[in-house]
Amino acid sequence: MEKDFIFGIHPVMEALEAGKTFDKVFLQNGLLGENIKVLKQKFSQAGIHIKYVPIEKLNRLTRKNHQGICAFLSPIQFFSIEDVVPQLFDEGKMPFILMLDHLTDVRNFGAICRTAEIVGVDAIVIPEEGTAPINSDSIKTSAGAIFNLKICKEKNLLKVLDFLKLSGIKIVCATEKTDKLIYDDELSLPLTIIMGNEERGISKDLLKNADSKLKLPVYGKTESLNVSVACGAFLYEVVRQNLSNNR
Repeated sequence: MEKDFIFGIHPVMEALEAGKTFDKVFLQNGLLGENIKVLKQKFSQAGIHIKYVPIEKLNRLTRKNHQGICAFLSPIQFFSIEDVVPQLFDEGKMPFILMLDHLTDVRNFGAICRTAEIVGVDAIVIPEEGTAPINSDSIKTSAGAIFNLKICKEKNLLKVLDFLKLSGIKIVCATEKTDKLIYDDELSLPLTIIMGNEERGISKDLLKNADSKLKLPVYGKTESLNVSVACGAFLYEVVRQNLSNNR
């Protein structure tokens, strides 16, 4: 197991009290006891989400005595998008945000972080649940770029989208479910680009509430690009357009 993996009531409690940042917390369904009650209260007070799972899930994570709880520590600090955006505007910046809708592959996530940091993305928004863990694999794939980004782990992506729109930030979904090409729209900042899950794409609610839906042209027989490659193409089109506008 990686060094960011811990299990057992006391080790998890110690990490929580030490102020460690948690990426994922798995607690056995129906687990009772005073220690578990206190632990759940402390996680709630810290605003850390617990995922309740069957014991079989925990047994797959470790064969040792996990006492009904396993957790992955995050090597990075998480931010709130509602804090990041006002700060960017206060600094005189036009926010460039990337939202990743339930990406599950750690290497895709790492590769996207690398490109995002290079092109000047200010923050990456990910959901609390159902997303790739931030671990040594994602850090290695990002070539360390992940440490130079503000990663915002949010409970509800739709509410985040509403907040961004109210902040005057245009929302663009990268999706094949449109006839409009990426080159047919204005991608000036402030802007949020949304990339979807590797298999399902972007959720219907996010698609419905976006300002624009764009796709990359496809001329070959292969139906789609890897999400990290497609993301790179979208991000660099934003860069190209904004460079042209500033000349």
